[in-house]
Amino acid sequence: MNPGFSSSFERLLAELEKMPSVGRKTAQRLAFHLLRLPDAEAEALAVAIRDVKKNVRPCSRCFSITETDPCSICSNPKRDASQLCVVEQPSDVLALEKTADFHGLYHVLMGVISPLEGLSPEDLKIRELLARLRDGKVREVIVATNPDLEGEATALYLSKLIKPLDIKVTRLARGLPVGGDLEYADQMTISRALDGRKEI
Repeated sequence: MNPGFSSSFERLLAELEKMPSVGRKTAQRLAFHLLRLPDAEAEALAVAIRDVKKNVRPCSRCFSITETDPCSICSNPKRDASQLCVVEQPSDVLALEKTADFHGLYHVLMGVISPLEGLSPEDLKIRELLARLRDGKVREVIVATNPDLEGEATALYLSKLIKPLDIKVTRLARGLPVGGDLEYADQMTISRALDGRKEI
């Protein structure tokens, strides 16, 4: 414990440091910012965190985040059920939806095949994806995993499983930078990648 820091402050720092990309210095900046907040704003933040943990859960169909089950995308009759876009994480659904260019449905894998991180196909929502494809409604699966080594390996694995089902399998075009994450790409880049997708 740092001299001069209370045990409450140290506990807050320890919790903030557990967040992705938050080191000690960033945790301290965030903690001092929280201390400066008016009580009402700090309380609103605490309530928002509690509510999201209590109310937000995975959609039973696509595994994106939702407060209603099925989610608003899966339950929208105007969406094109013949197209299914497969992504790594729920944040990728949000990135694609911002473009307003894709009108099909989604399936979130909840990760990618990554032996280094101990993630095998059995750890992902691949079994559930194949079950969704067996109803015969889907004519095209767009694999929108990130263009890195794990994303490419996952795309190839999915392609080998899906092609025997006589379903067209496409991959987002190379508008996305290699090694980049879909959730950080701008809308124009994602739109171009969707428009230029190719069969794999």
